[in-house]
Amino acid sequence: MNYTYRTKNVCAQLIDFELDGDRVKNIRFTGGCNGNLKAISKLVDGMSVDEIEKKLKGNTCGFKGTSCADQLAIAVREAYTKQSEG
Repeated sequence: MNYTYRTKNVCAQLIDFELDGDRVKNIRFTGGCNGNLKAISKLVDGMSVDEIEKKLKGNTCGFKGTSCADQLAIAVREAYTKQSEG
């Protein structure tokens, strides 16, 4: 399934991705640090929700309490939870 997540308190505005069971694919950020976010997307492509959450959850950017990577971890967990409930 395709999901779009509206980020909070980061430079990227949206994160789009596909969820196939617990695997996350085709991650695309709108806005933010283009090169870094493309790299993160490639590095975690095909990983499970648990793996992404373990690696990226809690990562911060500057003085913010979050980051685009942290927002990705939140987004994939939220989507997986909704998918599991539905």
